[in-house]
Amino acid sequence: MIVEGRGWVPMSPTPSSFHWEALMPQDARPQIEVHGLSDTGQVRQDNQDAIRSCHPDDELTVLHGHLYGIADGMGGFAHGGIASALALETLFRTFYGNPDSPPLARLKRGVQEANLGIYQTAGRMGVGRMGTTLTAVHLSGHTLNVAHVGDSRAYLIRAGVASILTSDHTRVGELVRMRLLSPDKVRTHAQRSVLNKCLGLEMFVQPDVFNVPVFPGDQIVLCTDGIWGVIEDQEFAAFAAAEPSVERYNQAVVDEALRRGSDDNVSVLSLRLHTLNGAPYTHTVSSLGAFFSRVFRR
Repeated sequence: MIVEGRGWVPMSPTPSSFHWEALMPQDARPQIEVHGLSDTGQVRQDNQDAIRSCHPDDELTVLHGHLYGIADGMGGFAHGGIASALALETLFRTFYGNPDSPPLARLKRGVQEANLGIYQTAGRMGVGRMGTTLTAVHLSGHTLNVAHVGDSRAYLIRAGVASILTSDHTRVGELVRMRLLSPDKVRTHAQRSVLNKCLGLEMFVQPDVFNVPVFPGDQIVLCTDGIWGVIEDQEFAAFAAAEPSVERYNQAVVDEALRRGSDDNVSVLSLRLHTLNGAPYTHTVSSLGAFFSRVFRR
């Protein structure tokens, strides 16, 4: 079941969909087309994914940049939906509550606070363990800051090519980083979903935090493994070329994931960057190339 809505995603265990376009007024705010969509899917009984976005007209967003996140509660543990919603709630509160720190430091602290909050909540509720993935991006000028734990993914689509920004914190992802398994074998591997890092299972976690340059025309896609587990990497770019809006893009991706028999909740959050404020990066190719070199050496 898909439930449509606009504005902030309700912080319930079963988030659904939101949509807006940030129109660029005369003060040169960035113009970003944003849409999020989450579906329970054809197998699960409840939706343990969560998606959340800043509001483009909110004062904190205008002053401190645009924040977006996606989380996938762990179905094998109790109350995964609570964990995913709590992760995003804590991340947003912590990030915007510490405006004097650099963005990457705020993201890291937000993820670590979310991890501790989930760990403590599970103890108070007496439900044993509960956990979630968390992938978040913060846009400020021409810089995309990224924080990541788990196996949800962030993609950058540019000039018809989709590139994975994040590394999967799974046993299979580790095999890929060790060059013992080729990336094209990940989706069919029997242990694809076995996480070796997530939020909530331990008191402390070390997230991946980094930044990359972005430019008008880029599209950023955050998605849970219910999506990327059945959609090939370059298909994300093909859908972007075919669909005129991120709302139609997300609907096409979700429909195709369900058609291919995804056995999980399916959630996607997409940003199309139409205009950006601030001075652009220089040496674009070398900067982004150096980043991807670091990613593939992990």
